Amino acid sequence: MATSISANKAELLAIANAVASEKMIDKAIVVEALEEAIQRAARARYGAENDIRAKLDTQTGDLRLWRVVEVVEEVEDYFKQVDLKQAEKLQKGAAIGDFIVDPLPPVDLGRIDAQSAKQVIFQKVRDAERERQYEEFKERAGEIITGVVKSVEFGHVVVDLGRAEGVIRRDQQIPREVVRNGDRVRALIMKVQRENRGPQILLSRAHPDFMKKLFAQEVPEIYDGVIEIKAAARDPGSRAKIGVISYDSSIDPVGACVGMKGSRVQAVVQEMQGEKIDIIPWSEDTATFIVNALQPATVSRVVIDEEEGRIEVVVPDDQLSLAIGRRGQNVRLASQLTGRGIDIMTEAESSEKRQKEFVERSEMFQQELDVDETLAQLLVAEGFSELEEVAYVDPAEIATIEGFDDDLAAELQSRAQEALERREEANRAERRELGVEDALAELPVLTEAMLVTLGKAGIKTLDDLADLATDELIQKAREPRRNERSDREARRNRSDEKAGILAVYGLSEEQGNEIIMAARAHWFEEEDAVAAETSQ
Repeated sequence: MATSISANKAELLAIANAVASEKMIDKAIVVEALEEAIQRAARARYGAENDIRAKLDTQTGDLRLWRVVEVVEEVEDYFKQVDLKQAEKLQKGAAIGDFIVDPLPPVDLGRIDAQSAKQVIFQKVRDAERERQYEEFKERAGEIITGVVKSVEFGHVVVDLGRAEGVIRRDQQIPREVVRNGDRVRALIMKVQRENRGPQILLSRAHPDFMKKLFAQEVPEIYDGVIEIKAAARDPGSRAKIGVISYDSSIDPVGACVGMKGSRVQAVVQEMQGEKIDIIPWSEDTATFIVNALQPATVSRVVIDEEEGRIEVVVPDDQLSLAIGRRGQNVRLASQLTGRGIDIMTEAESSEKRQKEFVERSEMFQQELDVDETLAQLLVAEGFSELEEVAYVDPAEIATIEGFDDDLAAELQSRAQEALERREEANRAERRELGVEDALAELPVLTEAMLVTLGKAGIKTLDDLADLATDELIQKAREPRRNERSDREARRNRSDEKAGILAVYGLSEEQGNEIIMAARAHWFEEEDAVAAETSQ
């Protein structure tokens, strides 16, 4: 072996060990980088067309250099092929088709080659270091980490985490919190992304999970799993709510989180720059949890609409502003905490709404069933609100209404079914007048009333319907609530959440998907027909 390599074999191993130790990466990666650098230098000397390999013995430091060649009958590529006669000299018993090794003398690393080798090694080490950082921090997503502020760039805070850097973006900072270079900060590792320039570690001080992790550090019962934070909502820097539950009946979850003289919760409040925290008992019962979540306001009644996924909360007149909170903060946090939309109204507003609905439903039954006002009001008072309910409910349910009997129940059901048929026929006639194809009427889920709505929106053919996305068809409109921060915010939110064409019918996402896929079925049938003709 040439003196330049053999004399430095101990040095090569020393370099590999030093780099691996300093950068905390696998020594094998450094050795691989050295081998690749030597391969590049060898190709520069012997020809880039050669398939040259290098192998460094990690025990002795010896370096082997060779090229791989294929044994063929007639040589076409002298760099990568040899004939059988030449192959026999290199390896006894070589046969046509074998790949054999042709040893090469070692190379001297000149100045340019050494510089190139250095670049290869540095690049390999950098890649390995970035991968190590990614793997290390990927497993720590969801943890709280402490670092030192390195710089503040365009409002984003760059944090030195020791062996990597993290970023707290402007929207993940606590509003009005001021940090300076050299400050120590705690933040939640939200996400770790693999990027070309290294792992991007996204940190947050505004996420609800940051508050939950802080409580786990301050409250041993949460860390031990005796108490659990079931839900959390934050308006960073201003107010927060958490719902807690205890799995030990002898431990009060709220008291444990507050601590002696408020010591535990105050530690969290200080870390979050004075953010006020409401600690609320969590309950399996949605209505009970909502009543707790709207504290300190008093709630009179909770009405849950499972179909709409919304909740109507009735409060005394003098509790309205307290329930809504400053700029809608209290009800907004309660909504985030429960995962439900919440509408707040006073007793007077609730009574007015119920009275209006009662009158509208009574008039509808009077007109459609051809009955007097008293009978229509009795139906509404018993909870009937739609013709379908009267037409298809068990007749015994109608007969049990005071003053009703089996004959009257049967008659009302017959009239309701006839009224529904009249509606359907009127809708069918209007649908055809709008030019909506009969093919749409054959699709699942869709009624004639829905087809009329589609026709008015310009959806008249299977292709028109097939071109829609499910959201465009069924997405529900976001109703403006009295707790919007401003009229501008209400308008912006409504424009961002445009209602689907059939939103008023309350269809589920599954039903919407079923309609769209059925409308697209003819596309696939046409493709299959074309494919069949082509194959013939």
